[in-house]
Amino acid sequence: MITVLLAEDQHVIRAAIKALIDLQPDMQVVADVERGDRIVPAARAHRPDVAVLDIDLPGLDGLSAAAQLHVEVPSCRCLVLTGLSQPTHVLRALQLHVRGFLRKDAPSADLNQAIRRVAAGQRVIDPELVAAALDAGESPLTPRETDVLRTAATGASTQAIAATLFLSPATVRNYLSNALAKLDARNRIDAIRKAEEAGWL
Repeated sequence: MITVLLAEDQHVIRAAIKALIDLQPDMQVVADVERGDRIVPAARAHRPDVAVLDIDLPGLDGLSAAAQLHVEVPSCRCLVLTGLSQPTHVLRALQLHVRGFLRKDAPSADLNQAIRRVAAGQRVIDPELVAAALDAGESPLTPRETDVLRTAATGASTQAIAATLFLSPATVRNYLSNALAKLDARNRIDAIRKAEEAGWL
């Protein structure tokens, strides 16, 4: 029996994935959580074989939780579920010893097979995500431009970004201007959208 920990913040989706896994004769969900910061405590308590983690979770994102699991519960292998809009997360996942990386809209049979393969120690990476990651490439933004754009994504004004990042408003405007040029964006909102879709924020 393959024991599974499931982390998904949307209740209906979590219940559906749990039911899907529990229908398999060789799998059982032993814990399900809705927050990323509850993953490691649940894994310590239940010692699952595989953790199926949504990448976008409150409290702690799925990849950061996977990194913690690798250190604190190394016997638990991680399978991360993501949307196709975040291709560069594939590279980070591989660096964090994630064994599986699958699109959330993959067929249910693919998820079941991925869990089995990850439990067996194999690596399962969705080929469409790999292709998208290769197409997206490395971010053209500097770390500081990324910080400014990420803070701008919260809706902060130029003055608020400057205060948050300990920069002058003029410097913030320069970073934003550079980011817009590099991303070939029409405005700040367009730049944020493009960077998020590429997985650079």
